[in-house]
Amino acid sequence: MATPSLRTTTPTIDVYVKLAQYPVLRDRIRLRMREELFRRGIVSRADFEREVKELAIESQRREGLTNPYSQEDETVWQKRIDRIRDFHTDAYFANNLGSSLLERIIDEVLRDQPVPTRSIELTFNPEIAPWELLFRQGEIYEALPLPEKEKISHHLEELKVVLIKRLISDQLPFIGVAKKVFTVADLHWIYQQLVGAGRIGGKAAGMVLAWKILQRTDPELGPDISQFARIPGSFFIGSEVIYEFILINKLEHFVNQKYLPLEEIRAGYPRIIDAFLAAEFPHHIVEQLGEILEQMEPAPLIVRSSSLLEDHFSHSFTGKYRSCFCPNQGSHAENLRALMDAIRLVYASTFNPDAMLARQEHGLIDYDERMATVLQPLSGHRYGRYFLPAITGLGYSRNPLRWDPQIRADEGLLRLVWGFAERVTDPLECSGPCLIALSHPQLRSEPTMEAIRQTAQQTVNVIDLEENRFVQLPIGDVLQPDYPYLRYIASVDQGNKLQDIVAPGGPTPVDQLLLTFNGLTRDWKFVKLMRTTLMRLEKAYGRPVEVEFTVEILTDHPSPDYRLQILQCRPLGSETP
Repeated sequence: MATPSLRTTTPTIDVYVKLAQYPVLRDRIRLRMREELFRRGIVSRADFEREVKELAIESQRREGLTNPYSQEDETVWQKRIDRIRDFHTDAYFANNLGSSLLERIIDEVLRDQPVPTRSIELTFNPEIAPWELLFRQGEIYEALPLPEKEKISHHLEELKVVLIKRLISDQLPFIGVAKKVFTVADLHWIYQQLVGAGRIGGKAAGMVLAWKILQRTDPELGPDISQFARIPGSFFIGSEVIYEFILINKLEHFVNQKYLPLEEIRAGYPRIIDAFLAAEFPHHIVEQLGEILEQMEPAPLIVRSSSLLEDHFSHSFTGKYRSCFCPNQGSHAENLRALMDAIRLVYASTFNPDAMLARQEHGLIDYDERMATVLQPLSGHRYGRYFLPAITGLGYSRNPLRWDPQIRADEGLLRLVWGFAERVTDPLECSGPCLIALSHPQLRSEPTMEAIRQTAQQTVNVIDLEENRFVQLPIGDVLQPDYPYLRYIASVDQGNKLQDIVAPGGPTPVDQLLLTFNGLTRDWKFVKLMRTTLMRLEKAYGRPVEVEFTVEILTDHPSPDYRLQILQCRPLGSETP
């Protein structure tokens, strides 16, 4: 009998389509299909595997590999063999045995499926179990009445640890916190938001963990603030996608940049950026990005780096990798190109010389760094032609900047700016953040009016919706007396003192406005929310934390409410603000 080719025939397509309906079971179904082929003498096991190897080498040559044995590493070769074996199984079966036998095999495999029960014992090894089986068994455990749930708590904990390691992080300190916070349903939601394979990376992990800590209602963590804390609707591009991106674009030679002298790394980095910007994404990733974009348009977006090293419990890698704003105001095709360029730039920043230097300093240069990314709509509101958040901030659960003996370090510190900030610790160029000691929020760090003027924020980062770009502008070009949140963020400079603003729209000259955030520091509701947030997170993490956030001011009530959007959370280590 002639060996079936990999050319797709109609019967083979029928087999492939039917198997696609069973994404978890199809490996077992194909195993049974091969057993039938071997048992009936249609092809021997040895001949089948020999043909698979020959077809795999032939596929390498079609893809431009002239020396298959040295140009492809073992991991990629094994993936190639596995895929060719699947295609070859489908072709043999379709050409020789037909669909009725396939239906019978599928029915037999389905009948052999272990049926989840309310048993207190696991009937499978979680470490090698498929995703859906882990989620299904975990959800069964979590639905049990409390007395029964207590009996299987060790099994439930094991399932969550396996899911956390696969999906989020294998850091033991992170797992120690996360397994107490995440439910199986939480982990399933993360999995559903994942594009491609791999983990979601450190920045995404910290954001989601902090959100879930703030959603908990346990009294031992402090007052319930669950209705005032959320995260932007986020999607996660898995950490394995960058591998696929590098391989299909033949960019592997850049991976060894980390072993070059720093001067050579710096000299070569612009070439890496150009090469990544010229590279293509796998088709299935482009399709998923297009679908995500359709859900978000026309909201401005951000693509955040989320490498496996970022926001680590032992080292933060703060500011070493790139995040990119996407105004998202063009046509769908233009927005998609801009989104993919943003991801390409984040990927290229994996080879950023400053990141390489930090890895050397932490003894991590041999670490196989993988870059995941987070896609999310920007938090903010429209004001005229601009889009910006009313408040962006960093919160520290421990205050290291005690400019007055009254200040209590354990009640935290805030650094606030108006508009966007790539990092509030170093807002773009000259704009200074406002420092607020949460133990004494009205005790300013500046001793005089002149010092207040000199340190006040001078520029603001916004999305210009008309020009479809991210820009930095002088405060006076954007802030006007009619700004709806003016009285919360600004005061009037009257020469020798500051005057509060009662309501927006008054005759205040723009050049007399100073960003002081006094309206917030005098509102006990805001101060209490921030204190509680930082206290809860520190207690759950078991160590001081740093949190990046935006604040939405809700003015529909007699007195305003505040809603936090958590963007990032990490343990506060040796670095200080």
